[in-house]
Amino acid sequence: MKSKLGATGLLFLLMTLLLKISGLVRDMVIAYYFGDSYQADAFLAAFIIPNMLFLFMTNGMKNTLVPSYLEAAANGRENSHLSQVFKVTAVGGTIAAVLGMLLSPYLIPLLYTEFSEQATRVAIWVSVWLMGALVFVGLNAVLEAYLDARQRFSTSAASQIIVIAAMITSAFLFAESAGPYALAAGYLAGTIVSLLFKLILAVPKQAIRLKEKINTSEIKHFYRLFLPVALTVMVGQINLAVDNIFAGYFPEGTVTYINYAKNLVHFPQAIFGVTIATLVFPALAKAQAIRNQVQFKQTMVQGLNLMYLLVLPAITGMMILMPQIIELLYERGAFTHQATLATSQAAYYYFGSVLFFSLNTMINKGFYSVKQGKLIMKIGAVSVVLNLLFNYLFTKTLGFVGIPLASSVVGLLYAATGFVLFLKLVKGLPLSMLAGEFAKITAATGIMAAVIIPLSRVVTDWPVLLHIIMIALVGAVLFIGTAWLLKTHSLQYLTGSLRSKTKQRET
Repeated sequence: MKSKLGATGLLFLLMTLLLKISGLVRDMVIAYYFGDSYQADAFLAAFIIPNMLFLFMTNGMKNTLVPSYLEAAANGRENSHLSQVFKVTAVGGTIAAVLGMLLSPYLIPLLYTEFSEQATRVAIWVSVWLMGALVFVGLNAVLEAYLDARQRFSTSAASQIIVIAAMITSAFLFAESAGPYALAAGYLAGTIVSLLFKLILAVPKQAIRLKEKINTSEIKHFYRLFLPVALTVMVGQINLAVDNIFAGYFPEGTVTYINYAKNLVHFPQAIFGVTIATLVFPALAKAQAIRNQVQFKQTMVQGLNLMYLLVLPAITGMMILMPQIIELLYERGAFTHQATLATSQAAYYYFGSVLFFSLNTMINKGFYSVKQGKLIMKIGAVSVVLNLLFNYLFTKTLGFVGIPLASSVVGLLYAATGFVLFLKLVKGLPLSMLAGEFAKITAATGIMAAVIIPLSRVVTDWPVLLHIIMIALVGAVLFIGTAWLLKTHSLQYLTGSLRSKTKQRET
């Protein structure tokens, strides 16, 4: 695993950071042109269902195809296996795209009953455009999984940046004349360009054999593994759809506040959580493939420690600086100061959601490595029911902030249940080592927060960018210094792996 955290891991982290920054820029563009109006609500609400299917294909494919491709490669059949999956996904994606486009006029009014007639019309046509992209998203997903299996993580991330860049470009060119439809059309165009980028520049021509006959038994076996994994990935998006449905019952703008708060607060998870889990997953799958349980458990524990080390201080710092961050990113154009305050209020309640779902990302990779996707799917199904219940109860008493609070509570229960079941499945992990690391990281984060909270109040009158930079730098130095003094092994491991990789390059 150490090699994964060297130059390859650092490059992938940088590409993932660029990907998520481009996602933030997209949200800033939406905020600038549409603020917290019905058009913003309509676009963000309409994006939920197609995006659920996008992630069903993308993350489901990566979590299934990476281990199955590596297994096929051990038998010299990797190109044949990739070709089988690519062709069947093309057919399935086309069928899904047509059905999605036809069902959009019925699905949107059913889900968002409180939308105005204008908002409903916008949401329907945005959904139609996005559903049309399903076939291209599916094919992109297959090729991105192939690139991850080949440890070309950065190329995979670069292809996703193309899609977001196309949305942003389309918004700049056509938002004033076409409204939110410009964003949807940009997404569709971006998926096509991204697919061509991979086929022409990233994937060898011999890797995909379109003339090869479909192996029915192989495809059935693959999709029996794929479906529970992909359905598990959908859990998060189903819960997000539930959140948006509940937000639709509140005044105009609430859907926007909830979505911007979630996207912003989950930034550390998207950067560190996804990066660590993606880098660790091939190592877990390989250890399981060669039946090396000691290596499997060590890799799992190290992944959890690194996840906690990077996510906890990052999200804590963001919570302290949340109003300033939202003001800096979104408060311009049609996005008012009142919208900043409402978005900040929602963001605070997402803290637990980010932390627990980040850890759960790592736990799920363990389940996928031992091909137990059905088990985690059952936990996910229960979490959807709980999310419905908690959304109903919390919004009745707390208003719209009950929506992110429900996500945080569900995240805690989801991660705890998954971890307990995983322990039983693999017959235990070195828990004392894990608990010791978590305690040190928590203590270092607490010391950091105790210093930067009063400091942030002292510099509250500074320019917002300078305020953020000042607190972020002080917080980072405090956390790293304290964690080092506490002899946090995951921090020493991380810095040691990077130093060793640097020395190798120098020699």
